[in-house]
Amino acid sequence: MPQSSESAAVPLAQADPRFQRVLEHVQARTKKPIYDTWFRNLELIGVDEDVVRIGTPNPFVKRWIEESDLMHTLCDAVRVGFERNLTPELLITRRDEDASTDDDPALAPASALEPAPSAAPPGLLEQDSSIQLKDDYTFQTYIVGPNNRLAHAAALAVAESPGQAYNPLFVHSAVGLGKTHLLQGVCHALLGKHSPRAKILYLSCEDFVNRFIEAVKDGELEQFRYKYRNVDVLVIDDIHFLADKERIQEEFFHTFNTLYNAQKQIILSADCAPSEIPTLEDRLVSRFKWGLVARIDPPEFETRAAIIKQKGEAKGTRLDDEVVGFLASRMESNIRELEGAINRLVGTASLMNRRIDLPFAQQVLADMLGTEVSRVQIQDICDAVVNRLKVKLSDMQSKKRTKRIAFPRQLCMFLARDMTDLTLSDIGAHFGGRDHTTVIYAIERIEERIKAEPELAQLVEDLRRDSRSLRGQSR
Repeated sequence: MPQSSESAAVPLAQADPRFQRVLEHVQARTKKPIYDTWFRNLELIGVDEDVVRIGTPNPFVKRWIEESDLMHTLCDAVRVGFERNLTPELLITRRDEDASTDDDPALAPASALEPAPSAAPPGLLEQDSSIQLKDDYTFQTYIVGPNNRLAHAAALAVAESPGQAYNPLFVHSAVGLGKTHLLQGVCHALLGKHSPRAKILYLSCEDFVNRFIEAVKDGELEQFRYKYRNVDVLVIDDIHFLADKERIQEEFFHTFNTLYNAQKQIILSADCAPSEIPTLEDRLVSRFKWGLVARIDPPEFETRAAIIKQKGEAKGTRLDDEVVGFLASRMESNIRELEGAINRLVGTASLMNRRIDLPFAQQVLADMLGTEVSRVQIQDICDAVVNRLKVKLSDMQSKKRTKRIAFPRQLCMFLARDMTDLTLSDIGAHFGGRDHTTVIYAIERIEERIKAEPELAQLVEDLRRDSRSLRGQSR
């Protein structure tokens, strides 16, 4: 009688060497990130006449394997491991008896795994606003550093005294550095302080342009003018979209004058300073400079680290300093992409029930961040080991098994599996055509010793650093 998916799978898996051969076969023929992500946590549940039942940790892993080429890899490994043709049947091994999978986010497409910030309730902004406020884009969640201190202080002043402090407030920066967060922080503060009296119209410059064109086409120009000149605060994102649009620049010039003369607040953002917007009329450039032009620069390392910690905690995850340092060192210019990386990291860890440590972060984000780990080659690792341990590469690639040669060779194998995309078979081939089982033994041996020998753990970290510093020099 078939066993249920709640069977005690682990003892059976540990007792059956055939399933261990299945995993070894997969491990030898797949890259480390693929094996660690999709196969490492598989468990043997039971074997019937022509079916082998295999447990997966969650619906996401089950579905991914079944609907991708990974199923072919698993079928081939089962045939080799059990030495006969068996059909793998994937089941979900539930570790939480109370967990419900009815609305499991793992069943959503990959793009849905990164939750979008929720929007503020509709109706807080003027009806014609084309941009909704995000709940987490407030001053309270805005990390201040040397790169954005002036812009932040000016935004606070505007929120305290709209139309009086800095009018207009013009914020510019490269993409993804927090302009939108700051603009929405002002809107949140104004609505919290003045709502429902404050009339705030918040839209993109592209929407302003398109609505003007529609108004001209439909003969509703007067209604358009009344709508955009009868507000307390006008917030326009990406005002550089006015470039090369002479008639619309004329219209915005008069809208600007009307609001400014009525002491209504104007807040603008762009990807460059006013004087750098192509073909922008001089009179608009001049008016954009009347208040305060504040630039946001890329955050320095400390600010990036603070942002990473905050965004991780906002998702209920306290990231290790090692992981924070890794992310902060790799994402140097775009906070938006950094947030996307954290969303992916936290979401994947939750789905796989994995702790977020440095190797996991490197594995999950390798393609997204273009990490150093993904670019290190096995030759870089060999060069680092040769330089530090004073051995010859030819000896490590030979059949010699002396302790003086075997230990550096094991280090190379361990680091190659961790820092490159090579399979176990590829690594073994680089060291004299050794079998993948030899590579597995080397990796397990180094892992055991690292736990027991702090000096070896330090040596491994030194070799990681050396390998990265040598990256590309050997080619």
